[in-house]
Amino acid sequence: MAKIANYTQELTAQIVDQYQAGVSVEDLAASIEKSVRSVRSKLVREGVYVAKPKATARKSDEPTKKELLNELETVYPFDVNGLTGATKDAIKDLLTHFAKA
Repeated sequence: MAKIANYTQELTAQIVDQYQAGVSVEDLAASIEKSVRSVRSKLVREGVYVAKPKATARKSDEPTKKELLNELETVYPFDVNGLTGATKDAIKDLLTHFAKA
């Protein structure tokens, strides 16, 4: 039994050309009645797929607690290891207090 190819050479060339022309993977999949995952995999095998950049896990551009503690240590030099359980707001309040002094 010969294996039936999921993608003919013509279909492969067609989706590669359309993808490079800016057509989304979702639209390509819908137009050829295949899953998005299948089309994406084919584009990866053909070496043309470019993954979308992943969103960062950080919820905001605010400094982390560790960055705030490091800043506090430079503003008022004392050991901040005991403050690792403090909230960010509490650390910000301390920074504000010591910045005034």
